[in-house]
Amino acid sequence: MSHISKVKPAALAVIGLLCASILAAPAAQADTTDISPPGANDWSCQPSAEHPYPVVLVPGTFESMAKNWATMSPYLKNAGYCVYALNYGKTNGIDASGPVAESARQLAPFVDAVLGATGAKKVNLVGHSQGGMMPRYYMGFLNGAKKVNQLVGIAPSNHGTQGVILPPPDFVPPVTSAGGDGCQACADQQAGSAFLTELNSIGDTVPGPAYTVLSTKYDEVVTPYQSQFLAGSTKKITNITIQDKCPADVFEHDQAPNDRVVQQLVANALGRPAGTPADAAYQPSCI
Repeated sequence: MSHISKVKPAALAVIGLLCASILAAPAAQADTTDISPPGANDWSCQPSAEHPYPVVLVPGTFESMAKNWATMSPYLKNAGYCVYALNYGKTNGIDASGPVAESARQLAPFVDAVLGATGAKKVNLVGHSQGGMMPRYYMGFLNGAKKVNQLVGIAPSNHGTQGVILPPPDFVPPVTSAGGDGCQACADQQAGSAFLTELNSIGDTVPGPAYTVLSTKYDEVVTPYQSQFLAGSTKKITNITIQDKCPADVFEHDQAPNDRVVQQLVANALGRPAGTPADAAYQPSCI
């Protein structure tokens, strides 16, 4: 997904994480260039009593839903969930690279569309990288908290990164972690950015939703990886380092959603009683 370079700490860089341009529900006009991952966006799906909350998958910076959720989506669909995914934040044809606050404003109507189609009262959000952090703005500043049961963040940029992320060399137009018009999402995800200062000014969490954070100590994008964790009551927050469960798991940032250990941890979080995060004591199978 990117090349990572080391810079002096003063040159706090960014993250190249998250989500793209919004996919509309049947009632709206969908972008025909949007391709759903397997198992996602069946608008006729009705949640079961066992899994009452539909799952909305939120991709990371530079990522499309089709690429980011190619294995997670069918995994959750096969587990019995109604699964939905979107693209957002498209700028100059590049997914999830626009201002994070604006991307959160695209997430809001998508959640409403899912709730309208399924009749559910709340959704579960599962996001990767920027996609694991951006929904916090939706919940804290856009009245979204009452519509979310739980946010599961996979390597989320909750407090920004102190590393530098560069996009793949074949990206056109070029985008860099310097931000600006090319990748405002990258600038927003710098540790200490104005956006993150605003996001975290109200605390790491808001009343209502539960939060689960899944991190890998081998993360080379959102660094240090401990910056991904959220502070607060363990009744509402579970922070998990993958290697504490499976020491031999060497997955890094980009491919974390495809890790079978991560997928098991996500399923555990989603299967918990309403308003509670993942079970910190749960032990996945270390495949």
